[in-house]
Amino acid sequence: MTNPNLTIIGERINPGFRSTQALFDNEDIKGIQELAVRQKDAGASYLNVNVGQKTMDQPEFIVEVIKAIQAVVDIPLSFDSPSAAIQESCLKVYDKEKAGGKKPILNSVAESRWELVELNKIQPFKVILMASERVEDGVSKANKFSKEVAGVAKRMSQKLVQEYGFELDDIIIDVSISAIAADMEGLTKMAIEGIKLIGLDPELKGVHMSGGLSNLGQQLPAKGTNGQPLKLQLENAFLTLVVPFGFDWVLGTPWREYRLLPEDDYFLQQFKEIIELKGMDAMRGVLGLYRN
Repeated sequence: MTNPNLTIIGERINPGFRSTQALFDNEDIKGIQELAVRQKDAGASYLNVNVGQKTMDQPEFIVEVIKAIQAVVDIPLSFDSPSAAIQESCLKVYDKEKAGGKKPILNSVAESRWELVELNKIQPFKVILMASERVEDGVSKANKFSKEVAGVAKRMSQKLVQEYGFELDDIIIDVSISAIAADMEGLTKMAIEGIKLIGLDPELKGVHMSGGLSNLGQQLPAKGTNGQPLKLQLENAFLTLVVPFGFDWVLGTPWREYRLLPEDDYFLQQFKEIIELKGMDAMRGVLGLYRN
């Protein structure tokens, strides 16, 4: 089947990739610029910018990185930090005109980090909402059920619209995709079911949904023992189940061949079986997929 026409937020300017961490360690601005251009040329519509711990040690470095990226690409940026101070610096230096007049993305807001929404006064932005956690009786708690995921997504989205004047089109709900190799609690199934509930809610029609797709294959080899691209096929199986329900954005690597799988695809069928399992059965299911 064809590419599902996803909006891709390029994920590679992130210290989670060792090659990118080396660029940060060496303050290789030219290398960072080349990585930005490569992602744009491969089809990214936005570029995520996360320089990790270096942001805390050298707050001025992320400002330099943003200026350098905007000097070579004309697509908008997504700023990835839980720190309000860092996000403020990013929004202040971001040049909307160099991004074709498009708003940046603030990644990410949770109920426990709601103060980040106030940064919209600096300049308007699109926002990624974390639906994986909620605040209950003043305490932040991880969501364990799909209804909790959908409930907190709806609560935050409606608050942004009603109290802060956001458009639904500026809201991107992140369902937090987990590593399937370590998923012993059914979190992958929870995310999928949460996406379905959000997508079927008429009051949320117009919001976008996204997730870090590469998280799914963490701790797994890139290929199975027969040479099949295991990680990519798992990602595509996930997409096949959620794109029909409105999952339309991806934080991912733009040169990966994202596509929807046919119903009889082996990986899709195995993926469906694995996400129904928990505990050691789930781990054995993933191991069997790798071997077969």
